[in-house]
Amino acid sequence: MTMPVPLPRIERFEKLAYGMFIHWGLYSQLGRGEWVKHIENIPISEYAKLKNTFTAAKFDAKAIARLAKDAGMRYICLTTRHHEGFSLYDTRGLTNFDAMHSPAGRDLVAEFVEGCRMYDIVPFFYHTTLDWYQDSFKNDFNAYLDYLNQSVEILCTHYGTVGGLWFDGNWSKPDADWKEARLYATIRKLQPEAIIVNNTGLFAQGALGNPEIDSVTFEQGRPEPMKRDGMPKYIAAEMCQTMNKHWGIGANDFCYLSPKEIIENLCACRKVGANFLLNVGLTAEGQIPEYETAALRRVGQWIKIHADVIYNGKPYKVTSAGQDFALERNGHIYLFIHNLGSGGDVNVTINERDKSPRAFSGIAQQVKSCKWMDNNQQLSFTQNSDGLFCFNAAANPYGSNFVIRVAGVV
Repeated sequence: MTMPVPLPRIERFEKLAYGMFIHWGLYSQLGRGEWVKHIENIPISEYAKLKNTFTAAKFDAKAIARLAKDAGMRYICLTTRHHEGFSLYDTRGLTNFDAMHSPAGRDLVAEFVEGCRMYDIVPFFYHTTLDWYQDSFKNDFNAYLDYLNQSVEILCTHYGTVGGLWFDGNWSKPDADWKEARLYATIRKLQPEAIIVNNTGLFAQGALGNPEIDSVTFEQGRPEPMKRDGMPKYIAAEMCQTMNKHWGIGANDFCYLSPKEIIENLCACRKVGANFLLNVGLTAEGQIPEYETAALRRVGQWIKIHADVIYNGKPYKVTSAGQDFALERNGHIYLFIHNLGSGGDVNVTINERDKSPRAFSGIAQQVKSCKWMDNNQQLSFTQNSDGLFCFNAAANPYGSNFVIRVAGVV
């Protein structure tokens, strides 16, 4: 079998590596997640009144893009319209259920794109295919698909070049003819270099879809290695995950990912060459909450130390014990080491350990040097003719813990 070569747009997408997902809509005012209308059976006539109090008073797209930059994220995917049917963009007469007809009175997607471009962040547009507001979704599906296609056409023609379109909702009608070919043809005509994603949902992680799809999705689950041998086209992979237990903001949700968990999940994605799209839910007025802001910035400090290999490294086939793995970049091998102890005096250090031998098989090149990327400390190693490489993985220095420590091998 032959291995397909990635198209330039897919190769660029893989090098983005880490992105911010933003869920924001009318549901943010209720603070009970993005599915609140459906789960609590709120009548649409009542739910739609939330439009009258949607102000976006504190939405600062430039500040959000700056945070993404500080966090090491290279793209942001914004919910331009979620399942509730409310659009953050100017729908130009298609519907009055949009931000232009709310107290916000602004095209928030235009502001989002402007903010992204200021900080060299690639804008992506999430767009629902499921719609709880439009009667035609239930009663005249072909008319609804016309509405959906026109909506996407607006996004593809009024905001300049975008990184991609990220769809979600086809799983709601698995037996329907969604006329995907027509929708994707519209994108290819108007945004030929855009990445096309259509989320296959919690119960079909990594599933392949229409031939125009550029990346499979792993919703809330770590990605598996892609088996691309014999594929007619190279397909990327992306894991999307929430910071807490909701995609939209949850006012009474106190269960958030730590910086440690974010670093671990990012590395698990890059181990198999997948991107990591991490979600935050904005407040009703359009801000990223304080905890998420602090956690993302902290992870950004870790990424800064390892930026080149995180963005540009490729999976390198080695065998190791536990979770340790390797990436390759320009002939250099980078070993990602988990679960190191901490150095320091035994009276103040938990799991104190000065050295932790780690072994890898499958490193073909003759190793000349092995050192930590964070402080350039040289590490002793041995290597035999069968490709077995062992090194003494020095513990985290007292007062430091890198969660996953990276050693550069040349």
